[in-house]
Amino acid sequence: MDTRNLAERYGTPLIEWTRVEDRLARGLQQAPGSDGPGRHTCWLATTNDDGTPHLTGIGALWVGGAFFFETGETTRKGRNLARDPRCSLGVATREFDLVVDGPATIVDEPAVVADMAARWADEGWPARVDESGTALTAEFSAPSAGHPPWKVYRLEPRQATALLTVDPGGATRWRF
Repeated sequence: MDTRNLAERYGTPLIEWTRVEDRLARGLQQAPGSDGPGRHTCWLATTNDDGTPHLTGIGALWVGGAFFFETGETTRKGRNLARDPRCSLGVATREFDLVVDGPATIVDEPAVVADMAARWADEGWPARVDESGTALTAEFSAPSAGHPPWKVYRLEPRQATALLTVDPGGATRWRF
């Protein structure tokens, strides 16, 4: 891992990646007033076919060193990721603002899809595995997710940047 202190000139310390991972492992609550600056919303940036950016709010979970999210394959983000899996995901926590860049790929291992369905259900969204065993279904999802089935995506971090929002401050970039 290549680590760079982006705020060295201000005398702030390097942020340890383990600090970021430990915080993400505690979860990101999305109910208003529950956490973060009012709440946590993850923002996913993909690239439209004409090269313009597409930014949308998503629910994401940090599991095993990656972000997982779901969407329908026919949504704009789903179509964008099918054409170009490179994307960025941003989230603000009480401790830091974070952007992670990397490829998002569809998860097709039934055991992983089932694990993610159970994790989302534990968070309050009644997701379950559909009859294919490789996608999710539920009575509802975010309007931007499209109609079920919803594919599970794994965003593998290739680069991340965090800005501390608490003392002593600082900014660090990691390349994995």
